[in-house]
Amino acid sequence: MTEALIRYENPAPGVARIVLARADKMNAINPTMIFQIDAAFGRALADDSVKVIILAADGKHFSAGHDIAETVEMYQADMQERSPRISGWSGFNEPGTHGWYASEKEGYLETARRWRNISKPTICAVQGKCIAGALIFAWVCDIIIASNDALFSDPVVNFGVSGVEWFGHPWELGARKAKEFLFTADAWTADEAHRLGMVNHVVERDALPDFALDMARKIALKPSFALKLAKEAVNKTLDTQGQANAIDAAFSLHHLCHTQNFRLFGWGMDPTNVPKLATVPKQPEG
Repeated sequence: MTEALIRYENPAPGVARIVLARADKMNAINPTMIFQIDAAFGRALADDSVKVIILAADGKHFSAGHDIAETVEMYQADMQERSPRISGWSGFNEPGTHGWYASEKEGYLETARRWRNISKPTICAVQGKCIAGALIFAWVCDIIIASNDALFSDPVVNFGVSGVEWFGHPWELGARKAKEFLFTADAWTADEAHRLGMVNHVVERDALPDFALDMARKIALKPSFALKLAKEAVNKTLDTQGQANAIDAAFSLHHLCHTQNFRLFGWGMDPTNVPKLATVPKQPEG
């Protein structure tokens, strides 16, 4: 039986809450978690009594990002058996760039796109560290509420990659701050993220769950159809401005970095700066 890495809750009328429940691993993201979150979003989407969805996490940290000890090889196996698929991609077990690209496109990019476009308002409650792939979870939500101890970072340039798969950086931070965020790999505080407009509210750590739930309750009082169309109007504005095409283009550049690393190191990332606790699997490109 597959281990449950999330919880699905209904904490108030009209509200669903999806909770990352892998606190012993800092809620590190593996394929099982991604597909369980996707199923939970699908459950909330299909339930007409649910008007707002909260994404939250157990433990000290929201998420340490992708679990690189359980990366593409595991995604390839899981996605080969997954039905229905999220996108029209196939070839997850093909050798080289083909299989790697297909797996990340399905497992990272297309899931993020689906969650971003879910017709119901979504709120992400972030505490502690929110690193790399975890930014995707936050950025695809409509509202981000952070505790005052939250830290945001995308350090993947250290690993020879241009940024995480859902390249929301310029849209969330502005172009110059996005460059600084990527070039330095610095961690930014909740207050700085709020100043830049990436975070809607910063609250005390103990107040985070109640603040998110109170906002969800307030939103849930509004007419469902109006909420859906208001969300779609804002998302369509971003798409008209080029967000969707820009993210697709950046995803291709992300994979050019993977290919370079395969040629140099035999793995999709430069292992020089990978945290020592991580196991670097040998995955030949060809």
